[in-house]
Amino acid sequence: MDSDLDSPYGYDAFRRTCPSHTVLETLASKWVYLVVCALRQGRQRNGELARKLEGITPKMLTQTLRVLERDGLVRREVFAVVPPRVEYELTELGQNLAGLLNQIRSWSEQHVPDIKEARARAAAVNEGEWAA
Repeated sequence: MDSDLDSPYGYDAFRRTCPSHTVLETLASKWVYLVVCALRQGRQRNGELARKLEGITPKMLTQTLRVLERDGLVRREVFAVVPPRVEYELTELGQNLAGLLNQIRSWSEQHVPDIKEARARAAAVNEGEWAA
């Protein structure tokens, strides 16, 4: 495709100036990916997400949820109770994305042995190069 206008959506991610790059940058985040997949199971509170996503810091979880809310993928609902209760859920757009990401997650889990084997072969080749 020669220009953004040639794309069926009016954008061409292969173009350096295409606005879709910012979307791809967001989606490339491991935490964005995992939060969206976790929320596919339904509405959850911050603490529930933190327990599910082993290794995420509170700061990173908050930043990730804010980005997802900003981009219209997550809806945040604050309940006027003491202490305040906040719940997060995917919007329709987020649900659409979650279906795609779930397929990628399944593929990655299915092919872990293949990838580990390829990495081991590559490491063996690299070790052989160092020894020579």
